[in-house]
Amino acid sequence: MTRIRTTHTGSLPRPDALAEAIMALEADGVTTPGMAQMTAAAVQDVVRRQVDAGVDIVNDGEMGRLGYTSYIKDRLGGFKGEDIGGFGNTDVVAHPEFAAREARWKPVRHIPACTEDITPGDPAELKGELDLLKASVAAAGAAQAFMTAPSPGVISIFFANRHYPGREAYLHAIAEAMRPDYEAIAAAGITLQLDCPDLAMGRHATFGALTEAEFRRESSLAVEALNFATRNIPPEQMRIHLCWGNYEGPHHHDIELARIIDIVLRLRPAGLGLEACNPRHAHEWEVFRDVRLPDGKYLVPGVIDSTSNYIEHPRLIAQRLLNYARLVGPERVVAGADCGFGTSVVREWRVVPSITWAKFASMVEGARIASEEA
Repeated sequence: MTRIRTTHTGSLPRPDALAEAIMALEADGVTTPGMAQMTAAAVQDVVRRQVDAGVDIVNDGEMGRLGYTSYIKDRLGGFKGEDIGGFGNTDVVAHPEFAAREARWKPVRHIPACTEDITPGDPAELKGELDLLKASVAAAGAAQAFMTAPSPGVISIFFANRHYPGREAYLHAIAEAMRPDYEAIAAAGITLQLDCPDLAMGRHATFGALTEAEFRRESSLAVEALNFATRNIPPEQMRIHLCWGNYEGPHHHDIELARIIDIVLRLRPAGLGLEACNPRHAHEWEVFRDVRLPDGKYLVPGVIDSTSNYIEHPRLIAQRLLNYARLVGPERVVAGADCGFGTSVVREWRVVPSITWAKFASMVEGARIASEEA
């Protein structure tokens, strides 16, 4: 029997006190006394809870970060412009009543443009994150760990370019600035997860005015930048996460996986994490009936939804995993979540934290069932 392992996408709900401290720092520049200790305790606890839930490949839950990409403005140099606002998701704009309701979830964060040459961050900041994760993993007895980092492409759509002559030059500069972080994570013996929502969400969030062919060209540039930035890292030490936007919304403007899978499979990382259980994308396991998964690559389909407080039944999770396992082989499938449960720090999490952990337990049980039946 091949055991299907379990993991998730990265972010998890922060403890209330830590979330408030992070938001205070972002809003007013005020560092809460004991914030470093709060972060360390939160990482230790979240790693232990993942292990206790039976998750195989764990992480730090992004406990100390404002958001999965927005923290970059404080890590790298060059982002000092004024706020540029949020995304204009075409599916949300099409439904004003929904857009008004969704506005209450807006996180506290500043998203400036790039106005100067981008420079790498202080390696000591990342080293602190890595050391804390490794110590927490050792203390909890976890078998394997991963750490997330935003791709050059998603950074480019979060932070508008007001400095470089064009998007290709901008992507190259981001890639060079992020390369030390990517390489440090891999060198620490931790799987590097590169978050790439730009390759899917970018279609309706940023490039809605482009033709599909034009969007594919933009995506190809992002793939080239990521491959350049990770050229020194073995593919098996990396995985990516593909996302159409971690929000419960219409999503009727999402580009179909079949329309972009050829571009996504050009990425160097071996693992491909993708949304696979929400109502807009749950059917797309069928793509792999026609598309051959290249040798050396594996899939991390989302089998629990990060926007719903429904706790998925283990039997349903097993069915979802078996759809993939029967096409590519159980040894090339790892159970995951559609997206993060805390992609940006907020005062009220979409999924109640206790339900997040119940979903993880159900995922582990579903993976066990699927492993027996694959």
